[in-house]
Amino acid sequence: MRRSPVLWLFLLPGTLLYLVLFIYPTLSGMFYSFTDWDGVSPSYRMVGAANYKETLESIVFRKAFINNVKFMLVVVLFQTLLSLGLAMLLARNSRIHVLLRALYFFPTVLSSVSVGLIWSFVYDPSIGLLNLSLQKAGLESLALSWTGDAGLALYSIAAVQVWAHAGQMMIVFIAGLHSIPAELYEAARIDGGGRWQIFRKVTWPLLAPSATIVLAYTTIQSFKAFDLIFTMTDGGPNYATEILTTYIYHQAFGSYKFGSAAAGSMLFLILLSVLTALQFRALRADRVSY
Repeated sequence: MRRSPVLWLFLLPGTLLYLVLFIYPTLSGMFYSFTDWDGVSPSYRMVGAANYKETLESIVFRKAFINNVKFMLVVVLFQTLLSLGLAMLLARNSRIHVLLRALYFFPTVLSSVSVGLIWSFVYDPSIGLLNLSLQKAGLESLALSWTGDAGLALYSIAAVQVWAHAGQMMIVFIAGLHSIPAELYEAARIDGGGRWQIFRKVTWPLLAPSATIVLAYTTIQSFKAFDLIFTMTDGGPNYATEILTTYIYHQAFGSYKFGSAAAGSMLFLILLSVLTALQFRALRADRVSY
Protein backbone atom coordinates (compact mmCIF):
# COMPACT_ATOMS: atom_id res chain seq x y z
CA MET A 1 0.00 0.00 0.00
CA ARG A 2 1.34 3.38 -0.95
CA ARG A 3 2.10 5.42 2.12
CA SER A 4 0.79 8.93 1.73
CA PRO A 5 1.75 11.70 4.20
CA VAL A 6 -1.99 12.21 4.69
CA LEU A 7 -2.27 8.74 6.22
CA TRP A 8 0.27 9.66 8.87
CA LEU A 9 -1.97 12.57 9.89
CA PHE A 10 -4.57 10.04 11.07
CA LEU A 11 -1.97 8.72 13.52
CA LEU A 12 -1.26 12.17 14.91
CA PRO A 13 -4.18 12.40 17.46
CA GLY A 14 -3.42 8.99 18.90
CA THR A 15 0.29 9.72 19.03
CA LEU A 16 -0.30 13.00 20.84
CA LEU A 17 -2.58 11.33 23.37
CA TYR A 18 0.02 8.60 23.94
CA LEU A 19 2.73 11.20 24.48
CA VAL A 20 0.61 13.27 26.88
CA LEU A 21 -1.03 10.44 28.83
CA PHE A 22 1.79 7.90 28.99
CA ILE A 23 5.21 9.15 27.92
CA TYR A 24 5.07 12.49 29.77
CA PRO A 25 3.80 11.02 33.10
CA THR A 26 6.41 8.27 32.89
CA LEU A 27 9.27 10.70 32.29
CA SER A 28 7.89 13.04 34.94
CA GLY A 29 7.69 10.18 37.46
CA MET A 30 11.24 9.18 36.61
CA PHE A 31 12.41 12.74 37.29
CA TYR A 32 10.62 13.03 40.64
CA SER A 33 12.00 9.64 41.72
CA PHE A 34 15.36 11.39 42.11
CA THR A 35 13.94 14.16 44.31
CA ASP A 36 12.65 14.50 47.85
CA TRP A 37 9.40 16.18 46.70
CA ASP A 38 6.51 15.66 49.14
CA GLY A 39 3.82 16.33 46.55
CA VAL A 40 2.72 19.59 48.18
CA SER A 41 5.70 21.93 48.51
CA PRO A 42 6.60 24.09 45.50
CA SER A 43 10.28 23.23 45.95
CA TYR A 44 12.23 20.02 46.04
CA ARG A 45 15.82 18.82 46.28
CA MET A 46 17.66 16.32 44.10
CA VAL A 47 18.68 13.28 46.18
CA GLY A 48 20.11 11.00 43.50
CA ALA A 49 19.33 7.30 43.93
CA ALA A 50 18.48 7.63 47.64
CA ASN A 51 14.78 6.91 47.04
CA TYR A 52 15.59 3.70 45.14
CA LYS A 53 17.96 2.57 47.92
CA GLU A 54 15.37 3.36 50.59
CA THR A 55 12.64 1.55 48.65
CA LEU A 56 14.70 -1.58 48.01
CA GLU A 57 15.74 -1.72 51.69
CA SER A 58 12.19 -1.19 52.95
CA ILE A 59 10.75 -4.22 54.77
CA VAL A 60 7.24 -3.19 53.76
CA PHE A 61 8.24 -2.95 50.08
CA ARG A 62 9.75 -6.45 50.21
CA LYS A 63 6.63 -7.79 51.92
CA ALA A 64 4.47 -6.07 49.30
CA PHE A 65 6.52 -7.67 46.52
CA ILE A 66 6.19 -11.15 48.06
CA ASN A 67 2.45 -10.62 48.54
CA ASN A 68 2.20 -9.48 44.92
CA VAL A 69 3.91 -12.65 43.69
CA LYS A 70 1.65 -14.86 45.85
CA PHE A 71 -1.44 -12.99 44.66
CA MET A 72 -0.35 -13.29 41.03
CA LEU A 73 0.40 -17.02 41.22
CA VAL A 74 -2.93 -17.84 42.85
CA VAL A 75 -4.95 -15.64 40.49
CA VAL A 76 -3.17 -16.76 37.31
CA LEU A 77 -3.46 -20.46 38.19
CA PHE A 78 -7.09 -20.53 39.29
CA GLN A 79 -8.39 -17.91 36.85
CA THR A 80 -6.82 -19.76 33.89
CA LEU A 81 -8.13 -23.15 35.02
CA LEU A 82 -11.61 -21.81 35.81
CA SER A 83 -11.97 -19.81 32.59
CA LEU A 84 -10.69 -22.73 30.50
CA GLY A 85 -13.06 -25.14 32.23
CA LEU A 86 -16.02 -22.81 31.70
CA ALA A 87 -15.05 -22.34 28.05
CA MET A 88 -14.89 -26.10 27.48
CA LEU A 89 -18.33 -26.54 29.05
CA LEU A 90 -20.02 -23.53 27.41
CA ALA A 91 -18.44 -23.38 23.95
CA ARG A 92 -21.62 -24.58 22.22
CA ASN A 93 -24.04 -21.97 20.89
CA SER A 94 -27.31 -23.33 22.30
CA ARG A 95 -29.56 -20.91 24.20
CA ILE A 96 -28.77 -22.32 27.62
CA HIS A 97 -25.03 -22.13 26.94
CA VAL A 98 -25.30 -18.52 25.75
CA LEU A 99 -27.37 -17.66 28.85
CA LEU A 100 -24.82 -19.25 31.19
CA ARG A 101 -22.01 -17.41 29.41
CA ALA A 102 -23.80 -14.12 30.04
CA LEU A 103 -24.21 -15.00 33.73
CA TYR A 104 -20.54 -15.85 34.18
CA PHE A 105 -19.51 -12.73 32.22
CA PHE A 106 -21.74 -10.43 34.31
CA PRO A 107 -19.19 -9.76 37.15
CA THR A 108 -16.81 -8.34 34.54
CA VAL A 109 -19.11 -5.39 33.82
CA LEU A 110 -19.10 -4.35 37.49
CA SER A 111 -16.50 -1.86 38.65
CA SER A 112 -13.75 -3.19 40.92
CA VAL A 113 -14.84 -0.82 43.67
CA SER A 114 -18.39 -2.17 43.54
CA VAL A 115 -17.11 -5.74 43.59
CA GLY A 116 -14.90 -4.92 46.57
CA LEU A 117 -17.76 -3.38 48.53
CA ILE A 118 -20.10 -6.27 47.74
CA TRP A 119 -17.58 -8.88 48.85
CA SER A 120 -16.64 -6.89 51.94
CA PHE A 121 -20.23 -7.43 53.02
CA VAL A 122 -20.16 -11.10 51.98
CA TYR A 123 -16.94 -11.68 53.96
CA ASP A 124 -18.09 -9.77 57.06
CA PRO A 125 -17.42 -12.12 60.03
CA SER A 126 -20.59 -11.10 61.93
CA ILE A 127 -23.30 -10.37 59.37
CA GLY A 128 -21.66 -11.57 56.15
CA LEU A 129 -23.57 -13.91 53.84
CA LEU A 130 -20.72 -16.41 53.69
CA ASN A 131 -20.43 -17.05 57.42
CA LEU A 132 -24.21 -16.96 57.92
CA SER A 133 -24.63 -19.55 55.15
CA LEU A 134 -21.98 -21.79 56.71
CA GLN A 135 -23.63 -21.52 60.13
CA LYS A 136 -27.06 -22.34 58.68
CA ALA A 137 -25.53 -25.38 56.99
CA GLY A 138 -24.08 -26.57 60.34
CA LEU A 139 -20.51 -25.74 59.36
CA GLU A 140 -19.73 -23.21 62.12
CA SER A 141 -16.12 -24.36 62.27
CA LEU A 142 -15.60 -23.07 58.71
CA ALA A 143 -16.94 -19.59 59.53
CA LEU A 144 -13.77 -17.50 59.57
CA SER A 145 -12.59 -13.91 59.58
CA TRP A 146 -11.94 -13.96 55.84
CA THR A 147 -10.29 -10.57 55.52
CA GLY A 148 -9.30 -10.06 59.17
CA ASP A 149 -7.02 -13.10 59.41
CA ALA A 150 -3.49 -12.19 58.28
CA GLY A 151 -2.92 -15.66 56.88
CA LEU A 152 -6.19 -15.77 54.95
CA ALA A 153 -6.93 -12.23 53.79
CA LEU A 154 -4.75 -12.21 50.65
CA TYR A 155 -6.25 -15.47 49.38
CA SER A 156 -9.79 -14.29 50.14
CA ILE A 157 -9.23 -11.26 47.92
CA ALA A 158 -7.55 -13.44 45.25
CA ALA A 159 -10.71 -15.56 45.15
CA VAL A 160 -12.77 -12.43 44.47
CA GLN A 161 -10.35 -11.39 41.72
CA VAL A 162 -10.76 -14.80 40.08
CA TRP A 163 -14.55 -14.64 40.38
CA ALA A 164 -14.70 -11.15 38.90
CA HIS A 165 -12.58 -11.80 35.79
CA ALA A 166 -12.92 -15.50 34.95
CA GLY A 167 -15.88 -14.77 32.66
CA GLN A 168 -13.83 -12.32 30.63
CA MET A 169 -11.05 -14.86 30.08
CA MET A 170 -13.68 -17.53 29.31
CA ILE A 171 -14.72 -15.50 26.26
CA VAL A 172 -11.12 -15.45 25.01
CA PHE A 173 -10.86 -19.25 25.34
CA ILE A 174 -14.24 -19.76 23.63
CA ALA A 175 -13.08 -17.65 20.68
CA GLY A 176 -9.97 -19.83 20.52
CA LEU A 177 -12.01 -23.03 20.64
CA HIS A 178 -14.26 -21.84 17.81
CA SER A 179 -11.21 -21.14 15.63
CA ILE A 180 -10.02 -24.78 15.76
CA PRO A 181 -11.07 -26.66 12.58
CA ALA A 182 -13.60 -29.42 13.26
CA GLU A 183 -11.72 -31.69 10.82
CA LEU A 184 -8.88 -32.01 13.31
CA TYR A 185 -11.25 -33.40 15.95
CA GLU A 186 -12.78 -35.82 13.45
CA ALA A 187 -9.35 -37.06 12.42
CA ALA A 188 -8.34 -37.49 16.08
CA ARG A 189 -11.50 -39.51 16.82
CA ILE A 190 -10.97 -41.71 13.75
CA ASP A 191 -7.46 -42.42 15.04
CA GLY A 192 -9.00 -43.62 18.32
CA GLY A 193 -8.08 -40.67 20.51
CA GLY A 194 -9.86 -40.34 23.85
CA ARG A 195 -11.11 -37.07 25.32
CA TRP A 196 -7.97 -36.42 27.34
CA GLN A 197 -5.70 -37.33 24.40
CA ILE A 198 -7.66 -35.04 22.05
CA PHE A 199 -7.45 -32.21 24.56
CA ARG A 200 -3.71 -32.70 25.13
CA LYS A 201 -2.74 -33.27 21.49
CA VAL A 202 -5.22 -31.04 19.63
CA THR A 203 -7.13 -28.56 21.79
CA TRP A 204 -4.45 -27.26 24.14
CA PRO A 205 -1.68 -26.78 21.53
CA LEU A 206 -4.07 -24.93 19.23
CA LEU A 207 -5.27 -22.80 22.13
CA ALA A 208 -1.74 -21.45 22.59
CA PRO A 209 -2.56 -17.99 21.14
CA SER A 210 -5.58 -17.66 23.45
CA ALA A 211 -3.60 -18.99 26.41
CA THR A 212 -0.88 -16.42 25.68
CA ILE A 213 -3.42 -13.61 25.84
CA VAL A 214 -5.07 -14.98 29.00
CA LEU A 215 -1.82 -15.58 30.88
CA ALA A 216 -0.29 -12.24 29.90
CA TYR A 217 -3.45 -10.28 30.67
CA THR A 218 -4.09 -12.10 33.95
CA THR A 219 -0.50 -11.64 35.10
CA ILE A 220 -0.53 -7.91 34.39
CA GLN A 221 -4.02 -7.52 35.84
CA SER A 222 -3.14 -9.32 39.08
CA PHE A 223 0.10 -7.35 39.48
CA LYS A 224 -1.76 -4.07 38.95
CA ALA A 225 -4.62 -4.99 41.29
CA PHE A 226 -5.45 -2.06 43.51
CA ASP A 227 -9.17 -1.29 43.74
CA LEU A 228 -10.19 -4.59 45.32
CA ILE A 229 -7.48 -4.54 48.00
CA PHE A 230 -7.95 -0.85 48.70
CA THR A 231 -11.70 -1.20 49.24
CA MET A 232 -11.60 -4.52 51.12
CA THR A 233 -8.55 -4.26 53.43
CA ASP A 234 -6.42 -1.22 52.45
CA GLY A 235 -3.34 -3.43 52.74
CA GLY A 236 -4.10 -4.78 56.22
CA PRO A 237 -4.14 -6.52 58.55
CA ASN A 238 -0.50 -5.87 59.48
CA TYR A 239 0.50 -5.47 55.79
CA ALA A 240 -0.81 -8.98 55.02
CA THR A 241 -2.50 -7.73 51.83
CA GLU A 242 -0.12 -4.89 51.03
CA ILE A 243 1.00 -5.18 47.40
CA LEU A 244 3.17 -2.91 45.28
CA THR A 245 0.36 -0.65 44.06
CA THR A 246 -1.03 -0.06 47.56
CA TYR A 247 2.53 0.46 48.87
CA ILE A 248 3.11 3.16 46.23
CA TYR A 249 -0.26 4.76 47.07
CA HIS A 250 0.48 4.81 50.81
CA GLN A 251 3.93 6.29 50.23
CA ALA A 252 2.48 9.08 48.07
CA PHE A 253 -0.79 9.93 49.85
CA GLY A 254 -0.20 8.46 53.32
CA SER A 255 3.39 9.47 54.04
CA TYR A 256 3.62 12.27 51.44
CA LYS A 257 6.84 10.80 50.05
CA PHE A 258 6.18 11.39 46.37
CA GLY A 259 9.83 10.89 45.47
CA SER A 260 9.87 7.51 47.16
CA ALA A 261 6.51 6.61 45.59
CA ALA A 262 7.87 7.57 42.15
CA ALA A 263 10.92 5.35 42.72
CA GLY A 264 8.61 2.47 43.66
CA SER A 265 6.57 3.13 40.50
CA MET A 266 9.69 2.98 38.33
CA LEU A 267 10.78 -0.30 39.91
CA PHE A 268 7.25 -1.61 39.44
CA LEU A 269 7.27 -0.60 35.77
CA ILE A 270 10.60 -2.32 35.13
CA LEU A 271 9.47 -5.48 36.92
CA LEU A 272 6.20 -5.66 35.00
CA SER A 273 7.90 -5.02 31.65
CA VAL A 274 10.49 -7.76 32.20
CA LEU A 275 7.86 -10.22 33.43
CA THR A 276 5.59 -9.59 30.44
CA ALA A 277 8.45 -9.87 27.93
CA LEU A 278 9.63 -13.17 29.44
CA GLN A 279 6.10 -14.54 29.44
CA PHE A 280 5.46 -13.69 25.79
CA ARG A 281 8.81 -15.18 24.79
CA ALA A 282 8.19 -18.41 26.69
CA LEU A 283 4.68 -18.86 25.36
CA ARG A 284 5.58 -17.95 21.79
CA ALA A 285 7.76 -21.08 21.64
CA ASP A 286 4.66 -23.23 22.16
CA ARG A 287 2.60 -21.52 19.47
CA VAL A 288 1.25 -23.86 16.81
CA SER A 289 0.10 -22.90 13.33
CA TYR A 290 -2.42 -24.82 11.23
